[in-house]
Amino acid sequence: MEIHYVVGDATLPVGTGTKVICHCVNDAGQWGSGFVLALNARWRDPMMAYREWFKQGTMSGVEFVLGNVQYVKVNDGTWVANLIGQHRTIALAEKVPIRYDAIKTGLTNVASFCIDNDASVHMPRMGAGLARGDWNEVERIVSEVLVDRGVSVTVYDLK
Repeated sequence: MEIHYVVGDATLPVGTGTKVICHCVNDAGQWGSGFVLALNARWRDPMMAYREWFKQGTMSGVEFVLGNVQYVKVNDGTWVANLIGQHRTIALAEKVPIRYDAIKTGLTNVASFCIDNDASVHMPRMGAGLARGDWNEVERIVSEVLVDRGVSVTVYDLK
């Protein structure tokens, strides 16, 4: 099994069955640029849930900390996974905001969710945009944590 790369919109995942749209969010409660704009154009629930999670500090027993994941059902068979893998934001960061250990922890959680729900993962090049991460490193983590456990992964690049 390998990562599938396609040109398209990750908010319109291809294929059949249950789908998890996974993306990287920050631990500063900021939602407003990057891939989240595409999510907002399609659904408001992921943003509202993320902001409430930040405000409360915990939701459904899951703390708002690096490495944790919030799952938001957006329609029958499609979930958005808000994975906290970025410390602060570019404007506030003293160094690169991505936290690879948090990405790995979060993706381990996503793998379990996908295995339990017979789901596939769909994502942009998560962590390689505003989080300023190295896609080669994120790709290695995705392969190790998801693909090697039998989870189908599709990565979307916009035209």
